[in-house]
Amino acid sequence: MPPEDWFLTPPERGNPHTAVPGWVGSNTAEPLIHGSSYFDQLVTEVEALESGDHLYFTDWRGDPDQLMRPNGPTIAELFCQAAKRGVVVKGLMWRSHLDVLQYSEEENRHLGEAIEAAGGEVLLDQRVRRGGSHHQKLVVLRHPGRVERDVAYVGGIDLCHSRRDDSDHHGDPQAVRMSTRYGDRPPWHDVQLRLQGPVVGALDQVFRERWNDPTSLDTHLPLAHLRDKLSHADLSAGQLPPQPPDPPPAGPHAVQIMRTYAAMRPPYDFAPKGERTVARGYTKAIRRARRLIYLEDQYLWSGEVARLFADALTRHPDLHLIVVVPRYPDVDGRLAWPPNQVGRAKALEVCRAAGGDRVHAFDVENHAGTPVYVHAKVCVVDDVWASVGSDNFNRRSWTHDSELSCAVLDDTRDERAPADPAGLGDGARLFARDLRLRLLREHLDREPSDDADLVDPAAAVRAVTETARALRAWYEGGKRGPRPPGRLMPHEPEELPRLTRLWAVPAYRLLYDPDGRPWRERRQETW
Repeated sequence: MPPEDWFLTPPERGNPHTAVPGWVGSNTAEPLIHGSSYFDQLVTEVEALESGDHLYFTDWRGDPDQLMRPNGPTIAELFCQAAKRGVVVKGLMWRSHLDVLQYSEEENRHLGEAIEAAGGEVLLDQRVRRGGSHHQKLVVLRHPGRVERDVAYVGGIDLCHSRRDDSDHHGDPQAVRMSTRYGDRPPWHDVQLRLQGPVVGALDQVFRERWNDPTSLDTHLPLAHLRDKLSHADLSAGQLPPQPPDPPPAGPHAVQIMRTYAAMRPPYDFAPKGERTVARGYTKAIRRARRLIYLEDQYLWSGEVARLFADALTRHPDLHLIVVVPRYPDVDGRLAWPPNQVGRAKALEVCRAAGGDRVHAFDVENHAGTPVYVHAKVCVVDDVWASVGSDNFNRRSWTHDSELSCAVLDDTRDERAPADPAGLGDGARLFARDLRLRLLREHLDREPSDDADLVDPAAAVRAVTETARALRAWYEGGKRGPRPPGRLMPHEPEELPRLTRLWAVPAYRLLYDPDGRPWRERRQETW
């Protein structure tokens, strides 16, 4: 299977100005499902760093008091202790909108200040389009002279409150403020990738490109720039140490780094016309789908993105789409709720118009019946190509905000039948299939060995739909008898009154799901 059948080639990536390679072979990628698993591993790796090692991170939100383990340390303590040991600690945090709008301006600033006081350096970065954000979640740990120990983490999990949940989904005791429908401790479902091998060097380069970009950190925010000047904030990036050589080969996984950077002024040095390899990478992979697309996503909003699935469903009558999304938006309120709902309703409508009963949408709850907030961004196509990252399936993530995801192709075939579900000769691959099965086993309350009926795409669709219908029937029957196994429920967005839609649709398109493409690509409807 030539990687270029699935991965973007350099011309297809469309950004010749970056030093990030098209894809990197010979790595090991390990999915860490849930924040508790990720945080626990991150503590172990960071505490092993020695003087002269490198710790680089980017994030959307960081809460300095977030406990990484039940008894600590906090994220601020973990990174500050590393800096005090002589580790080179550098961070890029999104500047963020105001806390009163349920964002994290003060939290991000305080985390940066704590790390700076310990000897590290954190920049508050607003080099995005107006109304945009830096949404990448990346940690790179380098060991100059011992590069075989290098490791990186990429995915959907921020270093902040609410993320430290586990498979029981009782929620993180340190919770962010969300819709009251999720309770006082919102259950949280998320995924991060642990990566070893030469791709760590490529992710080091991803960080360096943003760090070394010469544009002002306070782009489009003159008042914030003045405030930073008066408070003597760090407004210029210090020099990074020389980049170590790439780690040696570490496994059978080829990894393609996919990013989003908007077309903006002033432009990024490393992406003067922006970069949309997230959108292009998904487009290429989904066009090869024949049997099953498995998707977990926080939003699934945009009609443009939904048409990509609709086209695939129309062309291939045996193709099914399984979508796992949150039951409710993360916010309450008469002004915030409708724009959140209208985008997903439109996306599912487009998919179902093309695929009918081959489109299967679900949300998740824990065993107490509390809905679980699905924050994961995972896609598996025909058990061959799989991606985990920070981007959601919407126009904002594909064109406007900065995003970072990794697609994985495994050299190792999975010989369980069907050994080639798509019939294209690629063969099922162990990483992609195992990722899908792990997620489904959790959602269906299955033991690790209880997945024989989930391997075949058609059988998996039957098992998932039957389990979800049984749980819904239990509720509709007054919850008589034992609760059926499984945590999935059929998902249907709430209908909005016509008058509400009149203002919610334009609010959704302009504010919630903006377009960061150049005008030519908008007119041509290309990524």
